[in-house]
Amino acid sequence: KKIDIFNKLRSSGLRPTKQRVEIARFLFDREKTFHFTVESLDNLLAKKISLKIALATIYNTVHAFKNAGHLAEVEVRGKKTYFDTNVSNHHHFYDSDTSELIDIDANEIIIKKIPKAPNGKKIKNVEVLINLKN
Repeated sequence: KKIDIFNKLRSSGLRPTKQRVEIARFLFDREKTFHFTVESLDNLLAKKISLKIALATIYNTVHAFKNAGHLAEVEVRGKKTYFDTNVSNHHHFYDSDTSELIDIDANEIIIKKIPKAPNGKKIKNVEVLINLKN
């Protein structure tokens, strides 16, 4: 696992500083998919590790991981930007009561018809976001 973390950092164009290694370990050294905002990650890291990490460092590291393809970005109604450690094609439930994203397997949703992309544009991917409430 250790080599994996360093490769993720290097392939993102980041030097493996103590702070970045801690962020990477927290994000990627886990069994299940992890969804987070930069703010929630900042709060979780502050509770979980003794090392103090500046919000700017967290923000820059997360965006470097996203740009390198290690994280997916999920926008929820233009309000919040979530990041997802699962970069495969899949969909989400969004629970507006708990602000939680929950994975939906791509095979569980069948899309019968989608419109053609406007001239000069290609469809990159199709993501379904299903909003939940109590």
